[in-house]
Amino acid sequence: MDEPSDRRWRSGGTATAWAAAALLCGAATAAPQTGPAVGRYDATLCVTSGAHAPSCGPADVDVRPGGSVSVQVSDIVYRLRVRTGQAAVVVTQGTMQIDEFDAGAEWSEGSLRFADADKNVRYDVQIGGIRRAPK
Repeated sequence: MDEPSDRRWRSGGTATAWAAAALLCGAATAAPQTGPAVGRYDATLCVTSGAHAPSCGPADVDVRPGGSVSVQVSDIVYRLRVRTGQAAVVVTQGTMQIDEFDAGAEWSEGSLRFADADKNVRYDVQIGGIRRAPK
């Protein structure tokens, strides 16, 4: 799969993207947070749209080296390339790409938080226990 484009950073959406990153990341002087160790985890994904209450459910999370994270709920997969304060996100359903966006993102206290500022949608991935391989 191709890497997510950086079209928003080039097309004038910089202010919106940076505002979302600043909002999510808090003070610019805060120490960068790191995610959990590489591995597969049980998790809970909460999605909040606008002022509505969050909608939460179980998810599978795969943390890979280099900042790659995938969050899967049923046949929907969020593939993130997480960098300091931001993430490139590609969303697929089965084999079809259904969305792509740049997001403010941060790891904080066992959760990965990111937001699609254009759609006013916030995501909170609460990492649970590591998944053990079946015996």
